Amino acid sequence: MGVSSAAAFRLPAEVPPLTPDGEEARRWAQEELSDPVYTAAEPTPLDRVARAIGGFFDQLFSSEIPNGWGPTLAIVAALVVVVLIVAAVLIWGLPRATRRSRATGADLFGVAEERSAARLRRDAASLAARGEWDDAIVLRFRGLARAMVERDLLEVPPGATVHAFARTAGRVFPGSATALEDAAAAFDDVRYLRRPGTPELYARVVAVDEAIMAARPLLAESGAPAR
Repeated sequence: MGVSSAAAFRLPAEVPPLTPDGEEARRWAQEELSDPVYTAAEPTPLDRVARAIGGFFDQLFSSEIPNGWGPTLAIVAALVVVVLIVAAVLIWGLPRATRRSRATGADLFGVAEERSAARLRRDAASLAARGEWDDAIVLRFRGLARAMVERDLLEVPPGATVHAFARTAGRVFPGSATALEDAAAAFDDVRYLRRPGTPELYARVVAVDEAIMAARPLLAESGAPAR
């Protein structure tokens, strides 16, 4: 039985056209992209942020800066530096300023002393000039101790005795260890034993204080002088 050429090449009615219309194309694309393979390959939000930051710094430090971007990049770079500094301060604080503030308000051999080492030394000198040796000796020794705290060399915890301080300070300044013990003894004599102060005892405390100011502290970890 013969079959006409038109009937032989007629497509079945259920076969979809090879060129879909707009709505059909969108549906095919959605079905294809819903495949888990595509989802796994997509970058995560963290990947996008990392790429953006990396691209920014690549452009920031690139020798080829687009026209008109110079001032903008300079401002952005300055802002980045400021943000990093602020973050560091928030995380680690201000070591020197914090330490100094804590030192000037701490207990110092039984007294909540607010004065700095420089102020304590000046006040001690004024007392010595008036012949008030007891108070001059006490203040100068406190100034010696406060100066070491301000230099971050050691701490003076509440309740610490002058002799405990002298022993600890003597390990930081071994060349002045004996003089520190003698100065602590002078402090004890006039402060607790009620022995009268003398110009000689005051001069002893001043001498060791000045020697320590001029000396290089010893690092406890290595035994080497600190720079």
